[in-house]
Amino acid sequence: MKTCIKSIFLAALSLALVVSISSCEATKNANNKQKGAVIGAAGGAILGAIIGNNVGKGGNGEIGAVIGGVVGGTAGVLIGAKMDKQAQKIEEEIPGAEVERVDDGIVITFDENSGVYFATGKYNINEASRETLDKLTGILKEYSDTNVLVVGHTDSVGSDESNMTLSKNRANAVTNYFTGTKGLNPSRFTTNWYGEQSPVGDNNTAEGRAKNRRVNIVIVPNEQMIEDAQNEADGN
Repeated sequence: MKTCIKSIFLAALSLALVVSISSCEATKNANNKQKGAVIGAAGGAILGAIIGNNVGKGGNGEIGAVIGGVVGGTAGVLIGAKMDKQAQKIEEEIPGAEVERVDDGIVITFDENSGVYFATGKYNINEASRETLDKLTGILKEYSDTNVLVVGHTDSVGSDESNMTLSKNRANAVTNYFTGTKGLNPSRFTTNWYGEQSPVGDNNTAEGRAKNRRVNIVIVPNEQMIEDAQNEADGN
């Protein structure tokens, strides 16, 4: 499984040393728990991981509010520990998914080589994709104190308009599978789409285009997780 962890933590007390960590296994995450002490901008790293510089250009408005900010202090440490465990479980149960721990969230990327597949120009959820999404559904049920953002992308083949519509349909198909077929609470989900605007591969190559035909699933703490962590940190 191709995974990569991106996290930043602040070594507290008198050291005040900021250390950047990059790991090739999401399960090697011990220091990631301490990132709750980070002082930084809200959700910027997650946005960069899924849409680059295209914030606010998607088909469903801005998504920064969905992602929220980085929770600091002891509460952030507690949240980080919970999200680490969830990321590890996703890695273990869904081979092929690219899993990133970014800020307080988890960014999962499914391209045409990693578990969620769409035929050319199509957006129906096929059997292979259902198997992957079923596994993720179980994890989302177990870790119910999170919100989920689904984001669709395409390569550059075809018109801008058709690709925007296709990415919308694919993202909605994934969200509807979670909420309609599998019965997850629709209030947890936000859906967005970016067409061909946010490539991660070279659209001049077949390999690059396959990477760009992707769906991102972002898992972030909901208000209940944040409140519980703050109460625990305060000793309540």
